[in-house]
Amino acid sequence: MEKLKEFLNYSFNLTDGIHLNVKTILVVTIVFVLTSLCINLIRKFVNKSLNEEDKGKFKAVFSFVKYVIYTVVLVIALESSGIKVGVLLAGSAALLVGIGLGLQTLFQDIVSGIFIILDKSLHVNDIIEIDEKVGKVAEIRLRTTRAITIDDKVLIIPNHKFLTTSLFNWTQNGSQTTESVAIGVAYGSDVALVKTLLIDVAKAHPRVLTLKEPRVLFDDFGDSALQFKLLFVINNSFEHLIIKSDLRFAIDQKFRENNISIPFPQRDVHLIK
Repeated sequence: MEKLKEFLNYSFNLTDGIHLNVKTILVVTIVFVLTSLCINLIRKFVNKSLNEEDKGKFKAVFSFVKYVIYTVVLVIALESSGIKVGVLLAGSAALLVGIGLGLQTLFQDIVSGIFIILDKSLHVNDIIEIDEKVGKVAEIRLRTTRAITIDDKVLIIPNHKFLTTSLFNWTQNGSQTTESVAIGVAYGSDVALVKTLLIDVAKAHPRVLTLKEPRVLFDDFGDSALQFKLLFVINNSFEHLIIKSDLRFAIDQKFRENNISIPFPQRDVHLIK
């Protein structure tokens, strides 16, 4: 027993005036194990009452809360064991200031991630546009958000971007979006026929929804052409480039079959003698 007490009371110096013994290490270890068990029980209990979408969000927030709890428990355990944490921190003030400055952006990302998760401004599978890049959200993490671009590249976005930059969420109001294709025809063309052909092309495409009738807007009298815009609804905005390309191919073919020309820019030059 005496040897056990001697072993538990064996201490070594961390800094001047701060001693750490084996008993303190064991106490801190036991407290950490008990804390970890309690945290896991709470996580499992809360997970049972959440749906699949909220489970991913809770996991991200919970990972941050878990580290905060561990830090608080460590400070309390050390203070209870007689180690003055304040003295230790004061001795490392310069180092902590440098670390704090270096981690400033990291904490900004983490706080932004918590706001994104709590206010539900962003969901997995949302199609977003940020900094002129378009992608489908694949995963929302505490520090970053991963999105897959139209050309299958992974876009990693620091979460603070969502609070400091304008974000366009194409699917916030649902999966259906209205897209458009602009087209110009030569002056003198039959505009009623142009409208009919554009609507027929949109209706013939298998990915254009027929629940809402395609529309044609007579946009303007341009310098070299009569300008129209074909509006249509799709339910997969992530493929809008492919759908628009298909429609342009079909429009070009229809116009050729009906002798409707798509003009190139023209200018009249007058020579004054």
